[in-house]
Amino acid sequence: MLWQHAGGAPMLCSVIWNMAVEAGVDVDNAELLKELRIGRHQREDHGGAGGRWLWIVAALIVVVLLIGAAGWFWLGQRALPVQVAQAVLLSADSEAGAVLQATGYVTARRQATVSAQITGTLTAVLIEEGDHVSKGQVLARLDDSAWKAALQAARAQAAAAHALVAQYKVQLAQNERDAAREQQLAAQGLVPKQTAEQARTRLDTTRAQLASQQKQAAAADAQAAQAQVNFDYTVVRAPFSGVVTTKDAQVGEIISPLSAGGGFTRTGVGTIVDMDSLEVDVDVNEAYIGRVKPDMPAEAVLDAYPDWKIPARVIAIVPTADRGKATIKVRVALERKDARIVPDMGVRVSFLEPKPETASKAPPQGVLVPATAIAQRDGHSVVFVVDGEQVRQRTVTPASQTYGDLRLLPTVVKPGDSVVVSPPAELHDGSDVQTKKP
Repeated sequence: MLWQHAGGAPMLCSVIWNMAVEAGVDVDNAELLKELRIGRHQREDHGGAGGRWLWIVAALIVVVLLIGAAGWFWLGQRALPVQVAQAVLLSADSEAGAVLQATGYVTARRQATVSAQITGTLTAVLIEEGDHVSKGQVLARLDDSAWKAALQAARAQAAAAHALVAQYKVQLAQNERDAAREQQLAAQGLVPKQTAEQARTRLDTTRAQLASQQKQAAAADAQAAQAQVNFDYTVVRAPFSGVVTTKDAQVGEIISPLSAGGGFTRTGVGTIVDMDSLEVDVDVNEAYIGRVKPDMPAEAVLDAYPDWKIPARVIAIVPTADRGKATIKVRVALERKDARIVPDMGVRVSFLEPKPETASKAPPQGVLVPATAIAQRDGHSVVFVVDGEQVRQRTVTPASQTYGDLRLLPTVVKPGDSVVVSPPAELHDGSDVQTKKP
């Protein structure tokens, strides 16, 4: 029994008192002894059932109190996990607040996979990835032996046709003279009129043959020109100035403008991108597309260079929606060109409010913090600034201006201070915190 093992009430009280002191609980010794005082009849009959239950209930109450005190002590010392954001200085450019943000990719409005217009075997490939090429520069050559022979044959046929034209011209001149002579002799009665008529017939026939041969000579010239074009197709040239982004064929491979089965025929030599035509395509949620206007100022930030802000503007809103994603594509022009910008880069675009044309007054001073960092305590607006492993509560008066999801704090908070985002209700001045990324 508890009474027998503990050695009586005084010893039990001493044990309970020591346990409370070790747990950090402020216990009044007199009150505790009063609660655990044993009457004379209880001491005489300490082995009864009523006495045992009384001691058990008293011991359970004390244990519950000790556990609650220990839990309160442990929770009070535990660091609260919080998300933080950095306060940024309000600059002159911040006057154009961000209406909304969208993500997309850098695209080229002018790019081409260069191929030959005839089928042939590559004998030379003169490009590599990253090469800058000019318009008309030779990129590759095809085996031109067959096309060269065809060109020579076409030129020979054209030359023969023109030689025959010259022959008919000479014959026509001779027939013209013969016809004139026969006409004079017939008029004098020296030759029959039939002879003069036959001379005129030969003249007309020769004139017709000359016209026909001239047409054939023109056709031969056209065939020679076609053969020349086909021969020129054996040399692949750059259609515009740009940068080679891919090299798709090697010497010895067959290239053709038409795809062939088996995978042995290449359809292109390489891809050229005009870097001056780079722009950004972003998908804007259709619920917010009303905020975007053509020629609207914007700011682009590449995922590869998060600290580099590129001035931009809206080119156009593509008049079609993506049913699956519920988005509308918006084309954004980059106002500043740079070699670091390459196609298919990830980019985040902030659409900005137009700056006022007249800005006579100085821009407001202060720092920008997320609106969710401002909490209410005792009827006042406060923010919690991280100071080491604790937070300091600071009363603030936010300005009336809004900058998207940010609020302006004119005083108290300094640029670079870390403020708690969405502070929990149990957070107070001096609380221990454990910061984590948002």
